[in-house]
Amino acid sequence: MSALPIAFPAVETTEVELTVNDRCYQLTLQPRTHLADALRDHCGLTATHVGCEQGVCGACTIEVDGAPQRSCLQSAKRFEGRQIRTLEAFDDDPLMAQLRAAFSAEHALQCGYCTPGMLMTARDIVLRLPDADEVRVCEELAGNLCRCTGYFGIVRAILRVLRERDSTVSSQEITHAA
Repeated sequence: MSALPIAFPAVETTEVELTVNDRCYQLTLQPRTHLADALRDHCGLTATHVGCEQGVCGACTIEVDGAPQRSCLQSAKRFEGRQIRTLEAFDDDPLMAQLRAAFSAEHALQCGYCTPGMLMTARDIVLRLPDADEVRVCEELAGNLCRCTGYFGIVRAILRVLRERDSTVSSQEITHAA
């Protein structure tokens, strides 16, 4: 018995130019390649995690033009001309350093799979909602799933950073008033 020849269709590709963490990437991708896969598999930026691939879990959260966004929902091609930042872009960011320290101090880390997306979301919360209370922080985190921590440590970490930043602003206001 002879095997039948298998004919595979040609794989369609497209050229994609992405600006990620202030670096330009020239990529050849299949049109259906999601941004998360392009970042991980073609740019080597593995802090962007892929969880549900449906935009529900938040593990793939990145920053696009200054706002958090899921990277698993749309093709990479749609992000040409946009400013993309992944967790790797925040190595020297003072706020991200403060958040990482608070996550550690408040035991907001366990397996770590959700952590990059949580940190990206947490940074947005702190910058956008400096007066957020526990209820608001929980509401803002609703789009990020964590199966390990129960969220208590994550919420405490974000509230800790909000308090620290508030006390820094308050002490600066007192110094300037004197």
